[in-house]
Amino acid sequence: MSHSNTRQNKTLLRFSLISVLLLLFIAPLSGFAQDSGTIDTLRQTGKAFAKIAEKASPAVVGIKAETTIKQNYPAMREQPFGEPFDPFGDDFFDFFFRRQAPHQRSPQPKSHRLAQGSGFIISADGYILTNNHLVGGAEKVTVMLADDRELEAKIIGTDPESDVAVIKIDGNDLSYLKLADSDALEVGEWVLAIGNPFGLSHTVTAGIVSAKGRNNVGLTAFEDFIQTDAAINPGNSGGPLLNLDGDAVGINTAIISRSGGNMGIGLAIPINMAKAIYDQLIDSGTVVRGFLGVTIQDLTTELAASFGLKDTKGVLLSDVTEDSAADKAGLKPGDIVVEFEGQPVEKADNFRNRVAMLKPGTKVEVMVLRDGKRKTFTVELGKRPTEGQLAAGQSEVLEQLGFAVRNLTDDLAQRLGYQGLSGVVVSQVEPGSLAGLAGITPGTLIQQVNRHPVGNTKEFDKAIKQAAKEGTVLLLIRDERYTRFVVLKLPKK
Repeated sequence: MSHSNTRQNKTLLRFSLISVLLLLFIAPLSGFAQDSGTIDTLRQTGKAFAKIAEKASPAVVGIKAETTIKQNYPAMREQPFGEPFDPFGDDFFDFFFRRQAPHQRSPQPKSHRLAQGSGFIISADGYILTNNHLVGGAEKVTVMLADDRELEAKIIGTDPESDVAVIKIDGNDLSYLKLADSDALEVGEWVLAIGNPFGLSHTVTAGIVSAKGRNNVGLTAFEDFIQTDAAINPGNSGGPLLNLDGDAVGINTAIISRSGGNMGIGLAIPINMAKAIYDQLIDSGTVVRGFLGVTIQDLTTELAASFGLKDTKGVLLSDVTEDSAADKAGLKPGDIVVEFEGQPVEKADNFRNRVAMLKPGTKVEVMVLRDGKRKTFTVELGKRPTEGQLAAGQSEVLEQLGFAVRNLTDDLAQRLGYQGLSGVVVSQVEPGSLAGLAGITPGTLIQQVNRHPVGNTKEFDKAIKQAAKEGTVLLLIRDERYTRFVVLKLPKK
C-alpha cells in the first residue's frame, strides 16, 4: 500500500507540474492574443476616422469675414490690471469663436475687424453653411478651399436667432457634404469635428455625442444644441460635426469654457434645424417663423400638483397676448399644452422651437388640459416678431443700442454662474452696435439701468426708455470676470 501511494503521489505531482507549465505557457499567449485583438480594433477605428477625414475635408472651408466699423468714441477701455479689454477673450461662453485683429487704444473714426472661422460646402455649385456670428454684417467674405484657392463669397442670408448663415461661391462639381438626419443621432455615438481652430486648416478631432437638446444656454433665441466632447476651439465655429458615414449632423457653434479653449463641452446646431433655415434663406434671404402669442413655462412639481397633475410633462401658458393667434383660437392663461400636431409636449423650449420652425399661416392642432379635461384647438399661426422686439417690448432704444435681453431663469443662472443674483441676460448683440463695441456679449447679466435695479424684461424696458430721455444709458453689468459700469451714448437724431 505504501509503494502504491508513493507512485500515485508522484503521478499527481507530475500532472500538477505539467498543468502549471501549461498554464504558464498558455496564459501569456492568451493575453497576447487579447492585446493583439484590442490593438487591431483600435487600428480599424483609426482607419475609419482617417477615411471620414479624407472624404469630408475637401468640402470643409476656411472663412475670413471683414467688417469696417464706424466709431464715435473709444471702443476700448482699460481693465483694472492694465490689460486691454477684449470682448472675444476669456469669456465663460466663448461664443464668437474667432480671432480678432488688434483693436485701437485711441479713438478712431473707423476700425477694421477680421473674423476667422469655418464652413462647409453642401452643394456642387457652392452653397456653404456657416454661422451668423462669423459672417453676419460682413462687407467682404473670403473662402479658402482645401486646395488653397481663395474665392470671394456672397452672403445669401443670415439668421441671428439660430446663428445659421448661408454664403455662396462660384463653382461647379465642388466637393460637398451630405446632410444627415440629426434627429436619428444618439447619445454616445462617435462624431468628428473638422475646422480651422486658431487658423490651423482642416484640423480633425473625434469624440462622442454627450447630450442632445441642450437649451437655455443663453447664446441664441432658438437653441436645441448637440453637445459633444470632440475638441472644439476658436476657429472651429461654422465647421461641420460629422457622423461615422462622413455626413454632417451639425454646425459647430460654441463652447462652454472657463479658459477660452476646449474643456470638453462643445455645442453644435442640429443639421435638421439648419436645413429648415437654409431652405428659407435660399428662397427669400430671410427667415420667418410661426408665432402663437403666448408666454410659456415649464411645469415644476409644485405647479403640477396645484393643477392636479401626476407629473411635470406639459407646458403651462402663463399669458396669452390679446388678438394673437392663440387668443383668436380660444387658448387661455392656465391652459397646459400636452400635444402639438399629435406629438407630446414636455418642455417649454422644445415646444417653442417646434412652433417657430413652422411658417406663418400654418394651421396646427393644439391639445391642452383645462380644468382637468383635454381640449383640442385649431390655431392659425401668426408671424413671430424679432427677438429684440419680443424681449424689449419693441423698444426703439434697444434697436439703437443693438442688443436684446431675456429673463434670468434658474437654469440660466446656474449655467452662467449668476445664482442668487437678479437682472436680465443679454441674448443677442448686433455686430458693430454700440453694445457690441462696449464689450457687451451674449450671456452678460445687466443688473441696473441708470442705478435702478431691474429684475425682469418689463422693468428693464421701462428703465431703458426712461434713461434714453437723458441721452445716456448707464448699465451695471456682470460677466464671468467682474462687475462693471458701462456708459452707452445714444446717437443724436
